[in-house]
Amino acid sequence: MLKQRGFQVLALVSLIFVAACGEVEDTRPGQPVKTRQEAFKEIIRSFEPMGVMLREKRYEEDRFLNLATRLVERRDAPWAHFGPDTNYPPTKATERVWQEPERFIAEKEKFLAATDALLAAARSKDKTAVEKTYQAVYDSCQSCHKPFKAR
Repeated sequence: MLKQRGFQVLALVSLIFVAACGEVEDTRPGQPVKTRQEAFKEIIRSFEPMGVMLREKRYEEDRFLNLATRLVERRDAPWAHFGPDTNYPPTKATERVWQEPERFIAEKEKFLAATDALLAAARSKDKTAVEKTYQAVYDSCQSCHKPFKAR
């Protein structure tokens, strides 16, 4: 009985410890960090299926166009949530977002231009143009993530 009770206490302490090690929650008013993270996830939910389609050689013109349209509709959502007081956990942004705001804005503008070109290519239904512009959007994401997103 005493052994069983000790095991139960150990199990309870372990569960509490595991729960305490979870992701930090954004508790600030308006939850700007959580909001921008969710906005980026929405962008990925539109963008990644396009990449899968192209990598697996299963290009569907209309579906791709729908995804590209959805991407453009969602692309502006995260940027307003990078305010000066939003550099706190659970952010994955690096200090450079706030130290190099001109470069950060330039990367954002490259992303917006690349997504415009992707949507135009999707509307044309020219697979070669779609592949090229998809890669440009991907490259834009990577060129921003390298300096501005913690791994």
